[in-house]
Amino acid sequence: MDKQIIFEDEQIRVIFLKGSSEELIFSFGDLITRAKGLNINAEKSLHKFNFNVIGIMPKQKSWFPESSILAMLDSIQAVIAPFTKRIAYGGSMGAYAAIKYSNVFNVQRVVAMVPQYSINPDDVEDTRYNMFYQPELNGNMKVKPEDVSADCEYIIIFDPYYAADRVHVEHLKPVLPHAHLLHLPYTDHDAIAVLASSELVHDFLLHPFEDSYFYKKMRQVKKNSKFYYRKVIENLLPRHRSALGHILKTNALALDGQFFDAKQKQVLLRELFSNKQVDQQDLAKLGIEVNMPQEKRNLLQDRFGHGLVFNIISQKVESYAKGAIALNHKFLIPIYAKGNGLVQINWNDQPYLVTMNDRQMMKLLELHDDLSIGMHPLIMKKYADYYVISYKALNLSTDEFGAVDFIESLDEYSKFISQPEKA
Repeated sequence: MDKQIIFEDEQIRVIFLKGSSEELIFSFGDLITRAKGLNINAEKSLHKFNFNVIGIMPKQKSWFPESSILAMLDSIQAVIAPFTKRIAYGGSMGAYAAIKYSNVFNVQRVVAMVPQYSINPDDVEDTRYNMFYQPELNGNMKVKPEDVSADCEYIIIFDPYYAADRVHVEHLKPVLPHAHLLHLPYTDHDAIAVLASSELVHDFLLHPFEDSYFYKKMRQVKKNSKFYYRKVIENLLPRHRSALGHILKTNALALDGQFFDAKQKQVLLRELFSNKQVDQQDLAKLGIEVNMPQEKRNLLQDRFGHGLVFNIISQKVESYAKGAIALNHKFLIPIYAKGNGLVQINWNDQPYLVTMNDRQMMKLLELHDDLSIGMHPLIMKKYADYYVISYKALNLSTDEFGAVDFIESLDEYSKFISQPEKA
């Protein structure tokens, strides 16, 4: 890659990337992509198509002062003179410069993503950038009619719902009445990250302007942009809660665990849980791992090696071999060892008490329902080496065929041991 610094002062560094194109691209950096070595804004995309590029990279947060740009222009005339086809490209601070100096550079097209009109608080109140305004460097910085050209084509991409950027575009409209405005809703100030695509950069620079064409290309890029979905989710949640569920169900997202910060994850989870939209697959799409603690479930086993269950069909407590329980898990609901307390089962994700009357007729009861007359919950008692299930003064006992009886004594047939379910 043939690159060299062709101008530098305290404010900017200018790098020439030699290519094979007829066009010369002026690529302006932004607050994030400031001067670092020989790096150029959008270098990967521009180099892919062998563009000749003048990379103008800011060294300070000073919005490309006019004094530096004019000094640069005087210094690099020999490099840029052979190129009659010129295009300016940039985002945010770089987009401002691409517009502001379009006439000076004699460009035929400007591609400006979320540009500023000015950071002078007397021109535009913008708490994001007013702090960087320096009268000695930016004294007359707003975009004026003499800065632009009616013969130049201006393409401005911005989020019409993001007030902080929209105010700059509204100030630019009277100066650029012929500008093409492309809307990128719900992305705030992050158009550059959302539309990161070499093919789209190429089209922005060279393809004849047509609204429908560019919106189609932008949609294609957005669909493959994780960053886009992040911004949409952030923006839609406060206003359209159901939209999150729709996004998750209809898009094959695969975000990594660092995609959302802790605060964003908290907001997402709150909305998902509030709307009962969440499942583990949805969380995985959002890059949220769920390390569910594995419940230690121990089956009560009788002296014949059978597991104690509640048979939904017979409405009885019985014992079965583990293989039979596994094959008939919809009907044979295991009774797990859970310490001292009432005997419960979990059926269709709903907890039930197992109750019985003096005629040994059993019935399941939802936890908050009232007991019928004569019905009493079975009691699970935990001893040092075994469990016992009791009804009043009687203890549950099993035989080798899995039948259950309640007896007054406490023998080996009424003692149950705790065994891991998968043992």
